[in-house]
Amino acid sequence: MNKNRMLGSSPGVVKCGSMERAGTILRQSFRELIVSRRTIEKSKGIELVRIKREQSNQALCFCSRPFVLCGLPVRRLPSDQLVYQRRNGQFVLQITGHPDFGVPFGQDRIVPIFLATLAVQQKSPIVRFRSAGEMLEVFGMHKGGKEYRRLVSAFERIFGATIFFGTDQIRSTAKLVRRSRFNFLREAQIWYNREPDQPVLSDEFENVIVLSDEFYREVSEHPIPTDLEAVRVLSASPAVLDLFMWLSYRCFSAKNEESIPLSGGLGLSAQLGNAEYARPRKFREKLEEWLRIVRAMWPECPARISLDGKSLLIRPAAALTARSA
Repeated sequence: MNKNRMLGSSPGVVKCGSMERAGTILRQSFRELIVSRRTIEKSKGIELVRIKREQSNQALCFCSRPFVLCGLPVRRLPSDQLVYQRRNGQFVLQITGHPDFGVPFGQDRIVPIFLATLAVQQKSPIVRFRSAGEMLEVFGMHKGGKEYRRLVSAFERIFGATIFFGTDQIRSTAKLVRRSRFNFLREAQIWYNREPDQPVLSDEFENVIVLSDEFYREVSEHPIPTDLEAVRVLSASPAVLDLFMWLSYRCFSAKNEESIPLSGGLGLSAQLGNAEYARPRKFREKLEEWLRIVRAMWPECPARISLDGKSLLIRPAAALTARSA
């Protein structure tokens, strides 16, 4: 038998003298069968979210109301764009980035969640934690040089940003406007140790962050709990994370079925931090994709797109079980 003859019927797979690696064959001819390590880890994470939910054993983290109602940018903004705005009904969020660092985006949204959680748990605007590695571990993020550098940049953008959060309320013929302009942080002493298990030798090496009075007041008066395991799973998928937290809050606070338009000034696309889509149909397709992931973690999630495709319908529901909430 000729050793150099073609084996199998799959195009492009040739046996020449030595055995072909199975991985090579899969990559060349059966790409649809290849599952990445990241996808496997995400599937395991989703399964853990569901198990803990069914067991009423969810761990909680806390979010700040402005960033649940109006998401941070999902992707990096152009370098010359330092102002970002989102509106959710009567709420307006505007963020001005530092000229040197830009506007917070993407996984940067994990930093305010981490700080809000520590502030609620420690009951103080002065939050302390041992290392940057601890933060990565809390949110299930990999540790390494790339991740540490990304975290350093995230803190720089967060520290340099100025936030404007306004609430417009109509009462009779008078219009009550509550507005606040503030920074996330007032002071920060952060040590980016690469050894997360290294003990703190003294107070000098402890990470200490002082939240601004306005940010701490907002977190203290309106702490919004969410599922920590779900945040871990979605930490690398900021658009889906925004939707999950938004749905958790809106479904919990809903009294009856509500209809939220997908587009327009008051639409869902103006509230979340996702990139703008020129066509409403494109946004609707992405929304359905994100909803499938949310339902995988929260099967009872009542959110659905209306038959005419113009609105998102939600009903009262709780993403957190009674014991954890």
